[in-house]
Amino acid sequence: MSTYEDVLADLLSRSHLLSVRELAGLVDDAGRHMGLQGTAMYVADLQQIRLIALPQPGAARQETVDIDTSLAGLAYRTQQVQRSRDGGTAWLPMIDGIERLGVLMVTAPSLGDALIRRSETLAGVAALLVVSKSSHSDLLVEVERMRAMTVQAELLWAFLPPRTIGTAEVTSSAVLEPAYDIGGDTFDHSLDERGLHLTVMDSMGHDLASGGASAAGLAACRATRRSGGSLTDIVTAIDRILDQWFIDRLMTAVVAHLDTSDGRLSWINCGHPPPLLIRQGRVLPQVLAREPDLPLGWGFVTEFPPTEHSQRLQPGDRILLYSDGVTDARSPDGDLYGEERLADTVIRATAAGDPAPEALRRLILGLRQHQGHKLRDDATILLTEWHPSGRGTTARARAGS
Repeated sequence: MSTYEDVLADLLSRSHLLSVRELAGLVDDAGRHMGLQGTAMYVADLQQIRLIALPQPGAARQETVDIDTSLAGLAYRTQQVQRSRDGGTAWLPMIDGIERLGVLMVTAPSLGDALIRRSETLAGVAALLVVSKSSHSDLLVEVERMRAMTVQAELLWAFLPPRTIGTAEVTSSAVLEPAYDIGGDTFDHSLDERGLHLTVMDSMGHDLASGGASAAGLAACRATRRSGGSLTDIVTAIDRILDQWFIDRLMTAVVAHLDTSDGRLSWINCGHPPPLLIRQGRVLPQVLAREPDLPLGWGFVTEFPPTEHSQRLQPGDRILLYSDGVTDARSPDGDLYGEERLADTVIRATAAGDPAPEALRRLILGLRQHQGHKLRDDATILLTEWHPSGRGTTARARAGS
């Protein structure tokens, strides 16, 4: 009889030459050798509304379940194992680092603690296999999409990083809507030796030129940052690229860096809504509000360097970066979403103990509902939490505390 280690070794070995279409069957086979009756892999759709099953050998149809109303969705939202009442089925979150991918369903006549622990390891390996094949599999992309995507949206999604990243000291999570029709908004977050880099950009317009300007701005940001450039260097590079190649295409942006060793937040604001500071369940108004520099694209930055601001954070502080498409969103009867509603939604999620990815998922669902599910402008939200004790909300959710 194969040992547990033999099963995992065989799973990894066989996965190298298999396509995504064969992945669910491979994981199911490994699960049966571990003592499970069966497994099924589900990934979240692009807007995190439903969980969609990956193709399974012999399956008549592709099953989907609602994230907000199902036990599978509860496992996804809370990042904790959920068991059925009869004890024969469990749903386990599939997580890459701290990025939520979906869930693994496992069944057995009796799911004891030892078998659940093995299943959690299987879910972790399954998540890694999904990520390893996601860069070159149209099938996986098609599974995650509920409808066709515009060319400018396809361009921007190709440049975007994972929606959630983090370490024991910091968590950063972002959402972007309308997911299938984004035009000028984009975001970036990346870990470096000193901490966390953050960027939110909003290019004028909602067409392919806007998407191209945002993609070029993101590339300029990364090229400068990875060459050791400062925040001022990054802003100057973006301004120069826009002025040279995207005539009359202006962009607002916040470019920031959080030093996770001491909580020092540094940022430059180029005509963008100011960041919001959330501390102990309430917004501290105007704490991060500074006189913004001019938007990028006029070519002024080289002659008039932007102002870099700084603020020391406290452990547990959350920073919210967003585009004006969030606060300027109006309901069908003209009700403005506004900064106060935005802050209140995040605060209520914080009070409920939601990890940052779930807080933003709920926020963007509420924003879509507010506009009657027809967003008229791009809406980008990036939420960062500094938790130097290593007990951020995402860590707490995964620990089950």
